[in-house]
Amino acid sequence: MDLSIRHIEVFRAVMTAGSVTGAARLLFTSQPTVSRELARFEHLLGFRLFDREGGRLSPTVQGLALFDEVQRSYAGLERIVGAAQAIRRFDQGQLAITGLPVFAQTLLPAFCQAFIERHPGVQLAISAQESPLLEESLSGQRHDLGLSETDLLPRGTRGSTLFAADMVCVLPEGHELLAKAELALADFHGQPFISLAGLDIYRQSLDAHFLAAGVERRMVVETSTAASVCAMVRQGLGLAIVNPLSALDEAGRGLQMRRLQTSIPFRVQLIRPEYRPSSVLVDTATEVLHEQAQARLRALEARLGRLD
Repeated sequence: MDLSIRHIEVFRAVMTAGSVTGAARLLFTSQPTVSRELARFEHLLGFRLFDREGGRLSPTVQGLALFDEVQRSYAGLERIVGAAQAIRRFDQGQLAITGLPVFAQTLLPAFCQAFIERHPGVQLAISAQESPLLEESLSGQRHDLGLSETDLLPRGTRGSTLFAADMVCVLPEGHELLAKAELALADFHGQPFISLAGLDIYRQSLDAHFLAAGVERRMVVETSTAASVCAMVRQGLGLAIVNPLSALDEAGRGLQMRRLQTSIPFRVQLIRPEYRPSSVLVDTATEVLHEQAQARLRALEARLGRLD
């Protein structure tokens, strides 16, 4: 049969409108054109779709049976169109992001809120992983985006700077050193100090700076996360130097932050696996992450700027 979509459209329009004239209006065409296409359709099918009595059309049993099938097909087509529209609007889909635990606690909650407000139908999967599991999952192309502190990119990925600022000092409320807007390494001499674990890259950098300056801190607690360090400081156990994202989250909740005269850079890398299928959804998530990172940077500068 040399059937076409146009024949189906004409038949459906006649059934829907109840007349050739009404079908012509639905299809934005002429009545003779509809009559001609309908007659051609019946000829190709080999049976009548309508009984014609006094200029009126009444569907035959065969016509009604075929219309049921046409309606089911159109319902399927409408579902496809609806799915395409939903994909275009990001009303559905999944996005997998992995990163160090510090980012799951600081940067990613605000990102999730902003992203879900724009695209409520998208499901986010946030995975917090330490190295080397973080790098392995990114190299394995198991996540759409990753957040890391290291400049060394995992195999099979590309990266760019998302956030960059210096490490900052955190002190408990009421501490005498809060009188200063900026602390020198010498200010920590003999002070009780809360430190990150020995293998942490920022712990190692801090130790090297204090050693070079000849400053001896009184190490009282060593812990594995910046959030734990801040909790110890809030408890009044000592002072600390932590990443600015954690300090910003904790500032005003029992502890305060100050600049450190010595620059110890903290950098967040946004990592994207090279061999994972591309997605407009990932591009949009990247934009929102940059927006949130810039907002955090402005908030950091505003808080520290008030102390200058």
